[in-house]
Amino acid sequence: MNRFRVGLMDPVMAARPTADAFTRANYLAAVANRVDSYWVPDHINGQTPRPLWDKKYTVAARLMQSPDAAMEAWTLLGSLAARRRFSNVRLGVGVTDTGKRHPAVTAQAAATLNLLTKGRAILGIGPGERVGNEPYGVDWSRPVARFEEALATIRALWNSKGRLVKRDSPYFPLRDAMFDLPPYRGKWPEIWIAAHGPRMLRATGRYGDAWFPGFAHRPEDYAARLEIVRSAASDAGRDPMSITPAVWIPVITASSRDAVDEALDSMSVRAWSLNAPAEFYAHYGAEHPMGAGYAGMQDHVAFTMDEQTITEKAAQVPGDVVRNMILNGSPADVLEQAAVWRDHGVRHLVVVNFGPMGPSLRTGLATLLPFNTVVRRLKRL
Repeated sequence: MNRFRVGLMDPVMAARPTADAFTRANYLAAVANRVDSYWVPDHINGQTPRPLWDKKYTVAARLMQSPDAAMEAWTLLGSLAARRRFSNVRLGVGVTDTGKRHPAVTAQAAATLNLLTKGRAILGIGPGERVGNEPYGVDWSRPVARFEEALATIRALWNSKGRLVKRDSPYFPLRDAMFDLPPYRGKWPEIWIAAHGPRMLRATGRYGDAWFPGFAHRPEDYAARLEIVRSAASDAGRDPMSITPAVWIPVITASSRDAVDEALDSMSVRAWSLNAPAEFYAHYGAEHPMGAGYAGMQDHVAFTMDEQTITEKAAQVPGDVVRNMILNGSPADVLEQAAVWRDHGVRHLVVVNFGPMGPSLRTGLATLLPFNTVVRRLKRL
C-alpha cells in the first residue's frame, strides 16, 4: 500500500432540525472531497462532560440535542450504505467494542454491511472504554482477554462456511452455532484494530488487517508500536507489510493563527484533552490532572464531574499537551504535521474537524473551508 489514504470521522450526535443532518452533510462533504473512507464511532454516550454542554463553552450545544445523544452506529452505516450507490467511499465503524456487543452479532452486522456496500465495509474494533460498558452492567475486569476471544469468535464464524461451529470460550462459547451469510466475492470485511498496549498490539499483528489507534501518540511512539505489530504478524506467519498502518487524529485549522489558538484554548477542547493517558502528559513534563497512572479514555470519568471540578481539571491541561494531540494551524501547517506522521509509517489518516468545539459560532464556521482544503490536500502526501 503505497498511496497515502484519507478518511473522515463523523461525530454521530443527533442534531437539529433532523437527527442525521450533520451526518448527511459530513458524508456529502466526504464524497465531494473524494476521501477513501468514512467512519462512524460506536458509542452509547458521548465524550463531552454534561456541564460543558452549554453555548458559553461550545457552539455544538446550539446545534446538537445533547452531548450523549449518540446515534447507533450500525443503523447509521446502513442508512449511509443506501445513499452511497455512486460513491466508492469505504464505510467503517470506528470502532465498535467487544464488551457490549456479542461477537456473533458484530460478525453479522459487518458481513451485512459488506454485502450492501459491495465489499467496501471495514470492521473497526477494540476492547472499548469503561464509560461505554460498566454503567450498562458489562464486566470491565478483563477487557483485553474478552477482546481476543471476540476476535477469535468472529473469525471462527466467518470461516465456518455454513457448518455448525463449536468453540469453547470463557466469554463466548459456541454450541452448534450457525453462520451462513456469504462473504462478498469471497472476501470478508477488513478488521482494523484500535490497539494501544503491548498485548493489544500483538493481537493486531495476529488478527488484524490494519492497526487503527486513536489519540494520543507522538509520531515516534507510533513508529515504535508499529514495529511491535509487524513483529507479531511475522511471528504468526503473516506478511507484516500487509497490515495497513492507520491512525485517527483531530484537526483544528483556520486562516489565522489567532482563530486556531482560540479554539485550542477553549474549555471543551482542554477537557477533551483529559482523554490522553498520564504517559502522554509525562512526555511534556506534566502530571495528568486526573492523577498519576490515569489511563485516559479507557478510564474516562470526567462526564460525572460537576462544572467546577471539570473546569478546574481542564484548566490544568498544559498547552503543549493540547497542541500535540491535534493537528493544528493553517492548512499548510496541518499538512506539514501530517507529513511527519506519514514519515513515521502512517498510510491511512482519518481526521475530524474539532474547530466547532469552541464557543464561537463565527470561529467554528471559519474552520470549515480550511478543513476541507486540508482533506483534499492530504491525499497528495
